[in-house]
Amino acid sequence: MLHHGNGAVPARGAPARRRTPGAPSRRRFLGGTAGAAAAATAAATPLLSGCGGSASAGGGTLKFWHFYDPKASDPAMVAQSKWFDKLIKDWNDTHDVKIEPYFVPGVSYQGSKMVTAFAAGAGPDIFLLSPGDFTRYYNGGILADLTPHLDDGVVEDYGTSLTSRTVDGKVYALPMEVEPLAMFYNVPVWEKAGLSEADIPTTWDQLLDTGDKIRSKTGAAGLVFHTDPGYYQNFTWYCWMWQGGGEVVDKAGNVAFDSKGARQALGLWQDAVEAGIAPRTLPAADDRITAFTSDLAGMWQIGIWEVQAFKAGAPDHEYGVFKLPVPPGGEYTTTLGGWSFCASTQGANPDAAAEFCGWALGGMSDESIDRTVEWCTGVKSDISPRTSALERGAERGGYDSWAMKKFKEDIFPGGRAEPRYPPIVYKAISDAIQATMLAGKGVDGEADRAAQTIDAFMKSYKGASLI
Repeated sequence: MLHHGNGAVPARGAPARRRTPGAPSRRRFLGGTAGAAAAATAAATPLLSGCGGSASAGGGTLKFWHFYDPKASDPAMVAQSKWFDKLIKDWNDTHDVKIEPYFVPGVSYQGSKMVTAFAAGAGPDIFLLSPGDFTRYYNGGILADLTPHLDDGVVEDYGTSLTSRTVDGKVYALPMEVEPLAMFYNVPVWEKAGLSEADIPTTWDQLLDTGDKIRSKTGAAGLVFHTDPGYYQNFTWYCWMWQGGGEVVDKAGNVAFDSKGARQALGLWQDAVEAGIAPRTLPAADDRITAFTSDLAGMWQIGIWEVQAFKAGAPDHEYGVFKLPVPPGGEYTTTLGGWSFCASTQGANPDAAAEFCGWALGGMSDESIDRTVEWCTGVKSDISPRTSALERGAERGGYDSWAMKKFKEDIFPGGRAEPRYPPIVYKAISDAIQATMLAGKGVDGEADRAAQTIDAFMKSYKGASLI
């Protein structure tokens, strides 16, 4: 299942520059000769201005790619897929240009399928994007400007939720959710280990001690961190670095990865694995519900979306949630992920695609606000990215349950948006995590190696701000 779900500054304080479709640097961001082909396709695709009335007049069909499986065994995902179906039907009933949903399995969606499609000039018209991959697509000239299609007051209503989706004051992605990370714990396993709510850890040392008790007394995985390399693993790791004051790129645009905070975070995950507290492979093949109901895991770092998964898939299973513990002298934070609607500049009608995104999530009408409310507190469990929808969701009882209240009032405050690093920066960090966590490489050496890779890239980087 996809989650997130995961800012960019020019090197040495250079001003951000908008890449036009077809710019030579497309090869660097979309990859090889296929990237060059995509650049040529994009250059041949005119961008419609949107003047002279609705861009959705005149007919045609646009493809909307998403990863919510309508035939999934997970009842929560089926409900989420139906939310997309209703959204698309409501649009099609009132517009000449039609939208057609296109389901892409999560592994393929988060992997190479979309990158390959865009590189070949055959990408979707409308798609979902995480902050972690924003810069790749923005710098590649793929993201259409959604700003002209937003109602007055919408940008203010979204507030800081738009920060990682905005460049030079223009909005290129509209978030549908905010997803904080926390630690979920399995009550039956805790009880077998002789633990209770009084044992909830608040420090890293206590977290490891608690995980060790679970492992030694029950045989379950004491503490689960994500082990597969990818944007999602990075997304779950950043908050541990931030808690110790670490950064990848500082506010001045300088590379700061080789720091105490980064080394501490790499060391935490390495220590957990080497002590046998955290497993090298994910229990139950990353099916958290099965892992909990089968007593295979005692604690697992997951996001707020899992509340709905438990509600739909294991409503009687007892679990708890707590804030991520902090290191000595550290400060609490968590990573705030969440997916967004985007429109492609490469499509058959980019302006109509952008209009759809604005109509769906960027209006001040009751219908537009209610869509976000239903997504975040009906078919899914998320914090709303819009103040109006968050307040309306709360008024309707969407945050009354103990778990949703815990996330809204205790875990979400103090959170920090998932960063939007280019692929080379992301990969350097991912390599350091994998090498220290699973290959036993030295923390200091891997932190230094990653910092050098990032620094070499940033010296010539020109694109969307990384912070």
